Amino acid sequence: MKKLPCTPRSSKTAATHPITRRQFMSGLAIATAGFQVVPGHVLGLNGATPPNGKLNIAGVGVAGQGGHDITQFPDHNIVGLCDVDWAHAAGTFRKFPKARQWKDYRRMLEEQKDIDAVVVATPDHVHAFASVAAMQLGKHVYCEKPLTHSVWEARRVATVAREKGLVTQMGNQGQASEETRRLCELVWSGAIGAVREVHIWTDRPSNGLFGEYWPQGVNRPSDTPPVPDTLAWDLWLGPAPERPYHKAYLPFKWRGWWDFGTGALGDIGCHAMDPVFRALKLGAPTSVQASSSRVNKETYPLASMVTYEFPARDASVQATNAHIRGQQGAAAGGLEMPPLKLVWYDGGLRPARPDILEEGPAMGTNGRLLIGDKGVLLGGGLFPKSRRREVGDVPKTIPRVANHHGEWAKGCQGGPLPGSNFDFAGPLAEAVLLGNVALRMQLREELTTQKLLWDSNELRFTNSEMANPFLRREYRAGWTI
Repeated sequence: MKKLPCTPRSSKTAATHPITRRQFMSGLAIATAGFQVVPGHVLGLNGATPPNGKLNIAGVGVAGQGGHDITQFPDHNIVGLCDVDWAHAAGTFRKFPKARQWKDYRRMLEEQKDIDAVVVATPDHVHAFASVAAMQLGKHVYCEKPLTHSVWEARRVATVAREKGLVTQMGNQGQASEETRRLCELVWSGAIGAVREVHIWTDRPSNGLFGEYWPQGVNRPSDTPPVPDTLAWDLWLGPAPERPYHKAYLPFKWRGWWDFGTGALGDIGCHAMDPVFRALKLGAPTSVQASSSRVNKETYPLASMVTYEFPARDASVQATNAHIRGQQGAAAGGLEMPPLKLVWYDGGLRPARPDILEEGPAMGTNGRLLIGDKGVLLGGGLFPKSRRREVGDVPKTIPRVANHHGEWAKGCQGGPLPGSNFDFAGPLAEAVLLGNVALRMQLREELTTQKLLWDSNELRFTNSEMANPFLRREYRAGWTI
C-alpha cells in the first residue's frame, strides 16, 4: 500500500481564513468563502497518493477512550499503538495485531516513519506534549478533550497547529451532532430572542445514585505499593511532578487530581459548552469567578459553580467553524447578541427552575438552559409552549456531517476543515480551563472579594498576580513544549 503523505494546509488555504488573534479571541471571525484551495498533492498530482488513499494512523494512549477512538477509522491503517500500561491496553493491541507497539510516544514518533496522523487520548496532563510532538513532525492530530491541562498549553497547541498548517480535531464528538446544529438554528432564528444568560450543569464527579465517576475532595494516599510490572510509571507521570505510584490515580481516577486531570469542568465542559459557544458566537470571557465545596491542593472539589461573563458579539459575522457557516449570516444577521452570563455547575448542583418553564420537563442531573428575552431552550426543547406555537418549524440551514472522527480523517485527506479544529477548540478549551484557575485553593480568600478579570490578548488576569501562575504549570526536568 502506497503511503499517503502528510498534507499540511497550503498557505493559499490559510489565506482564505484571514482571522487575526484579536478578532478570533473576541469571538469575531471574518466571513470566509464556501470552498477551499486544495494543494496539488491532495488531488493526486505529481504522483502523490489521491484522497481515496488510506491514512496511516497511530494512537497515543490506546486503552479506555483511546481504545474506542482508534477503532473509529475502519477505512484506514492503524500502524502504531503506544501506551504506558500494556496490560490496560491489551485489548486494543489484540484488535490491531499488525500495529507496532510502543510505550514511549516520543520514540514512536521519531522512529516509526510511516505515520501520517496521530490520535492522542492520554490523561490530560500529557495531551499538549504528545500533540505538539506529533505536529512538530508534521503529523495531523486528533486529541481528546479538554485538549490540554492548562490555559497556556491550549494557546500553545492551537498556535503550533496553525503554524504547521495541519488538520486537527478535539474529541468533543457532540459538535458533529444534529442536536448542536438544531440549537444553532433555533437561536439564530430568533426563537428565544436575545440570550443574556446560560446555565450548564453536570452530576460529575459523583451522581449520588450510582456512586463516584472518580474521587475528588480527597488527599494524597500515604502508602506506596509496588508499581505493576506492566506499567511504565515514570512515563505515565510524564511532565507532572514526581510522586510514588498508587492505584488511586489510574486508570481513569486521574481526572480528579490537580496534577493529572482537569476535574468535572475539564471533563464535561468542552462537550457541554461547545453548542453554546457556536450558537452564541462566544470567544474569550472578560471575567471568571467560582465558588465550591471544600478544595485542597491535591484534588478538585466535590461540587462547584463557575460564572463567566462574555462581551457583546456581532451577530452578522460568520462563525469560524466550517460546518456552522451555511446560512448563518442570513439567519442570525438581525439577532442581538448582548453581554452574556454563563454559569457552570457540577457535583449535582443545578440552577433554580425558571418560571417560564411552566409545569413540565424535569431539569435532570445533566442539562443546559438558554434564557432569552422571548423564551428558553432547555436541552433542545423550546418553552413556553405558546412561544413554540408562535415560532413554528425552524428550517434546517446548516450542513450536516455523518461522523466526528470521519470528518477529521477526510480533512487529513484534503477535505473540509473538521468542526472542532484547534482554531476553534483551543479558545474553547482556554475558556473552560480558566474556571479551574478560579477554583484553586490558594486563591479562595482572594476570590471572595473580586472576580478575575481576563485579558485574552495578553494571556493574563489584570487584577490578580496571584492567579496568573496557575495559567501554566512547571514541568519535570526534561519535559518541554
